[in-house]
Amino acid sequence: MQNRPVALVTGASSGFGMHASCALVKAGYQVIASIRDIENREALDKMAKVHIATEHMEVMPLDVTDSEQIAACISSIVSRYGRIDLLLNNAGYACGGFVEELSLQEWRKQFDVNVFGLIDVTHAVLPHMRQQQSGRIINLSSISGRFGFPGLAPYAASKHAVEGFSESLRLEMLPFGVDVVLIEPGSYRTSIWEKGIQSSAKQPHSSASPYLEQMQKLRAAVSHIMANAPEPDEVVKTIVHAATTQKPRLRYPVGKGVGLTIAAKNLLPWRWIEAIVSKRMR
Repeated sequence: MQNRPVALVTGASSGFGMHASCALVKAGYQVIASIRDIENREALDKMAKVHIATEHMEVMPLDVTDSEQIAACISSIVSRYGRIDLLLNNAGYACGGFVEELSLQEWRKQFDVNVFGLIDVTHAVLPHMRQQQSGRIINLSSISGRFGFPGLAPYAASKHAVEGFSESLRLEMLPFGVDVVLIEPGSYRTSIWEKGIQSSAKQPHSSASPYLEQMQKLRAAVSHIMANAPEPDEVVKTIVHAATTQKPRLRYPVGKGVGLTIAAKNLLPWRWIEAIVSKRMR
């Protein structure tokens, strides 16, 4: 009979989700690491074998855009473990590009994964946490959830939605002993850049595009981020702290320049921010 608290992590095949899954096992959790395509579990399995006792991690398939699979996954976890103590909503990706040149299909896909997928998994877990009168939900947001950078409108809009959802949910769940937390990382070396922004930035654009110069700037910025961003250790450490501390805060900004960016937006006149961004884009 296992007596560890039970954690469900979405998007555990790489990046923050993969590292956090192993770190949470080390912190004392029984972790269900969920992956959209179970065939992509090799990197997670390799990390787990090196760093943790693998009997404390179970890998399950879970596509956060599939409501039936979500219901089946949550039901399976509760029936076998009796509870869910922690939900880490990590699954997501970044769609890069400029609003006029992005299709509505790309916008809908961004929100289906980053917003409605997160809401659907949370919705399935909430009744169990409410009945337990305990639990913690950690939502992976981003500095883009506090500041809308050019060329990242779909991603920024999705993360702003996650921020508002999390604020409301935290207030709703306080009477039931369930904490809701936002992690707001800056730029870190994870596959979200390669899978999302970089692929969008590399798409061919007509020389007649009015956004060609800005797209070139975006492409250069993504390459710079991928080359210079730190490993995700600081974010993972923050996730574990938010999961285990007695009274977690609502927000945990993490990373170089993140706090300064948030403070600047809150304190400076918007025209000054526009001038700073425009200068950098030039």
